[in-house]
Amino acid sequence: MKLVLNSNEILTKNGVSYLIPFILITACFTMWGFASDMTGPIVKAFSKIFRMSVTEGSMVQVAYYLGYFTMTFPAALFIQRYSFKAGVMLGMSLFAVGTLMFLPAKMTGIYFPFLIAYFLLTCGVAFLETSSNSFIYCMGTEDTATQRLNLAQAFNPIGALMGMVVAMNYVQAKMNPMTSAQRIELSDAQYELVKNHDLNILIQPYVFIGAVCIVLLLLIKLTKMPMVGDKRLKKGIVTSVRELLSLKNYREGVVAQFFYMGAQVTCWTFIIQYGTRVFMAEGMSEKAAEMLSQKFNIAALIFFTVSRFVFTFFLKYIKAGRLLSIIAICAATFVGGAILFPDRNGMYCLVAVSACMSLMFPTIYGIALRGVGENVKMAGAGLVMAIIGGAVFPPIQALIIDSNVAVLGIASTNLSFLIPLISFVYIALYGHRAYVRQHIWKIME
Repeated sequence: MKLVLNSNEILTKNGVSYLIPFILITACFTMWGFASDMTGPIVKAFSKIFRMSVTEGSMVQVAYYLGYFTMTFPAALFIQRYSFKAGVMLGMSLFAVGTLMFLPAKMTGIYFPFLIAYFLLTCGVAFLETSSNSFIYCMGTEDTATQRLNLAQAFNPIGALMGMVVAMNYVQAKMNPMTSAQRIELSDAQYELVKNHDLNILIQPYVFIGAVCIVLLLLIKLTKMPMVGDKRLKKGIVTSVRELLSLKNYREGVVAQFFYMGAQVTCWTFIIQYGTRVFMAEGMSEKAAEMLSQKFNIAALIFFTVSRFVFTFFLKYIKAGRLLSIIAICAATFVGGAILFPDRNGMYCLVAVSACMSLMFPTIYGIALRGVGENVKMAGAGLVMAIIGGAVFPPIQALIIDSNVAVLGIASTNLSFLIPLISFVYIALYGHRAYVRQHIWKIME
């Protein structure tokens, strides 16, 4: 793939190559991908460990994505005051603290401290995403920015895939095989033994991530980073926000990112519940059904990873807005299949959705930043803040699942995927409108 391999084309600006900085910052994408997509399967694990409902377990996702909402604009102000590198380093530090907080959380033996740890971890990720995405955007010309973002983001699902493999083979597989119903019947003493065993297993990957974060932090600190995009602005935050909100393309892009993150998180989180219902209906035990569902989830990540590279190549020949609208329509179609099919065909549809989602985040990000000029840091913060959709949508979908209400013979688990269906419809509309604004209107002018 010429687009992926030719660093001179997309990683050069004014004759200066940014290859080494690009590699180090891209490693950050892999790190938060690992943590983020290990979290989805952990929702089910927490539900079992603490004997909770799906809705209560989904509070992990709420805590995880709440950090984006609360820390994104502080992150933007920080990197505007200092630099992209400073933002990345602070983010990696908070990331490490959050992961290492799993040790004292485990010692308490209660659920709430884990939510605090996830929140701190995501405060770090908020700094990382706000700094790294905009940093990558500035490591070259604006014409190649969307391609560059997609290339860097292609390594995010590689980390996500590793996170899911770890969740399946080193967390779910090693947890006590007792079902949720069996755990409820345990005495208090028996329950504490099982819970402590499972929590010891659950925290190990997070402690490992914390150690890797510290190593990567030192490498970034010792590397000279370019000062691209680090021009200090004299205008205030209110002025920057007002200018950004006046741009229709940017406003709609933030909303599209909100819907996308809601769709991504719900599709990857509740594929476990979806598959468990399907496979238990086939006669499997709950444990076997969960494990097989996680294998489907890993398959979805493989499709996601491979298709990210493929779509990055296609961006050289197809306009970003048009390609975004096409794959969003495909995603909506596959989600429709997941709603209507009561068997494994629905699982196949959910796997196919991941292939469609692979392009969306960096492409929406790149399209929305067109024309923001020197407000790029604040604009990037708004787009990262939109990740709060990952906290808003899962509880809504979980409530539909817990309701156990069937409509026209469609089970509540299937019916709950109306949430990502609506999201993909909006994204398709945004992609089409962005394409018309940038290309059709220009031709008419």
